Parts: sequence; C-alpha cells; structure tokens
Amino acid sequence: MKVYIKRLGVDMQIKNRAIEIAVYSEDGEEHLGDLVINKANLIWCKGRARPKKGGIGMSWTKFIEDIEHAGEE
Repeated sequence: MKVYIKRLGVDMQIKNRAIEIAVYSEDGEEHLGDLVINKANLIWCKGRARPKKGGIGMSWTKFIEDIEHAGEE
C-alpha cells in the first residue's frame, strides 16, 4: 500500500478537526479510500473522504480492543 497524509499538523492534540490519510494500491494507481482520524473515532471511507455519508466508523476503544485481541491470535 502507498499511504499519504493529506493534511499534516505539527505536534498537536487531535480534537474535532480530523486528520485524513489517503490510501492507494501498492502501485499507486488506484485510490482505495481515506482514513479519517479524530479524537473520538477512526473512519474508513471507501473512495474519497465523506465520513458523514457512508464512512465506516470505529471508536478508539473498540479499535484498541480489536488490535490487542488480534495480536493474541
């Protein structure tokens, strides 16, 4: 995968204003989607970022639980 930060702030706390990360196929030709990260959620948006219109969200708590559980398998 090729992953790009769309907007980059400097050493700052993430609050309501989200950070968007663009994710492309390994060859960089196909834009797969955007990962939108804010203080409450991580939201996967297939295609272009539209978190309020069909993005799939997960709370930080659920994300951490899932990742830690996956590491145990």
